[in-house]
Amino acid sequence: MQLKFNKKRPGINKEKKEQSDAAYADLSAYWKPKSNLWFIAAVLSFAAAYAIDYFVAFKQTVNPAPYRYFLIIAIVSLLTAYLFSLKFVKLKIKLLHKSQFIFACGLALAIWDLLTAKSGIMPLPFFPGPLQIADVIVKDWKMLSISSLYSMRLFFAGLTVGIVLGIITGVLIGWYKQWDYWLSPVIKVTGIVPAVAWIPIAIAVFPNSFISGVFLIFIASWFSVSFMTAAGIITTPKNYFEVAKTLGAKESYLLFNIAIPNAMPNIFTGILTATGFSFVTLVVSEMIGAKAGLGWYINWAKGWSVYSKVYAAIIIMALSFTIILGIIAIARNYLLRWQKGIVK
Repeated sequence: MQLKFNKKRPGINKEKKEQSDAAYADLSAYWKPKSNLWFIAAVLSFAAAYAIDYFVAFKQTVNPAPYRYFLIIAIVSLLTAYLFSLKFVKLKIKLLHKSQFIFACGLALAIWDLLTAKSGIMPLPFFPGPLQIADVIVKDWKMLSISSLYSMRLFFAGLTVGIVLGIITGVLIGWYKQWDYWLSPVIKVTGIVPAVAWIPIAIAVFPNSFISGVFLIFIASWFSVSFMTAAGIITTPKNYFEVAKTLGAKESYLLFNIAIPNAMPNIFTGILTATGFSFVTLVVSEMIGAKAGLGWYINWAKGWSVYSKVYAAIIIMALSFTIILGIIAIARNYLLRWQKGIVK
């Protein structure tokens, strides 16, 4: 048994080394992917934020428990992620890549706490500290959850319509000269007009605030997706079509199997751009006439001068936006996996 184990062990070590070398093969997209010191600094920054909050006296009346729980969860999550990364090289690379940013976040929380609850240099109600915001998220989680669901429903409805019609419009413009003749001027006009400028028209034309919001988000996303899709169709190399025609390909094959796949990178660029514009439009549309949503929640809290609730809603929107961009990036990387090794 001992001899068999010794014979297999070199092969196992060689396989692990090859996997590790493959993971470290291209580190150009990462920042400090081998620096463990920055990860230690990141963990210590959150530990320092906890120590400051625990030992430094308060100048404001606050409930510190939710904020302290958050810091503990952050520290435990970082350490757990590092333990997992010892077995998964790619996870370790990404974790170390983010370490400097995580360190900056922990440092920012500590300074923010010192300037607000600990010293009162940044006074209430306009500058609530992380303790007040964490307390609001815990106490008002039901209303924040409901508002988030309403916002996501409106956001995805408008963005989906914008993406679908944007892709269709872009394909028509990029492939057919007649459609290009009629639709290009329309896109150029709507592209330079901010979506919020259509609010009076949306309120007058559509029967309720939800449909008005969907229309505004559609306008915000449609231009980016259609423009980038058309650009991808137009820039498809002509020799691709010539080779396919030589082999007897029909027009439908040229469009759906050559032009549209070639335009996929541009389409995803348009979708990412449209997502940002749509989020901005979402907040504005919910502040006017809506009866629910994070935009409505921000407007309502601002009316009562409860700025801790305003900041809490902004943080939730930022996290939601980050998650959505991450999901789109995962879908893009999967669908465009054929580009790996071709596009740097």
